[in-house]
Amino acid sequence: MKTNAVRLIEQQGIRYELREYECSEDDLDAVSVAHKIGMAPESVFKTLVARGERTGVIMACIPANAELDLKKIASVSGNKKVELVAVREIQSLTGYIRGGVSPLGTRKRFQLFLDRSALQSSTISVSAGKRGLQILLSTGDLVNASQAELADLTR
Repeated sequence: MKTNAVRLIEQQGIRYELREYECSEDDLDAVSVAHKIGMAPESVFKTLVARGERTGVIMACIPANAELDLKKIASVSGNKKVELVAVREIQSLTGYIRGGVSPLGTRKRFQLFLDRSALQSSTISVSAGKRGLQILLSTGDLVNASQAELADLTR
């Protein structure tokens, strides 16, 4: 089954690779995903959904082994305060479920911030839009396809 994320990059003619892995409800952390697909955690990016008091919903893509700094994303997004959205809201906002949120092909296009550390890897991995499936693509292609803004987002 092709996800919206895969359809989007195919429409743009972007070269990619899909990697499937076994996962369970208890096993959704991005570092274990990195190990399962044979990539370094700093090259596997998790997508977080947040809400700023001025901008509304925004998204952040950060390395699997990093933690989002809410003050930094607030600053770069033009907000005074940013909070992660509740898990129960993720699917209605993005069309994706927790553990399968892709920065590509969301139900509505949200402003996306990609941690600048992504530039250190020629190929990075992000969720393909469902649990157990990752897309590997060049960092530049991800930036172009998602219209991401590069920023320093982690602690």
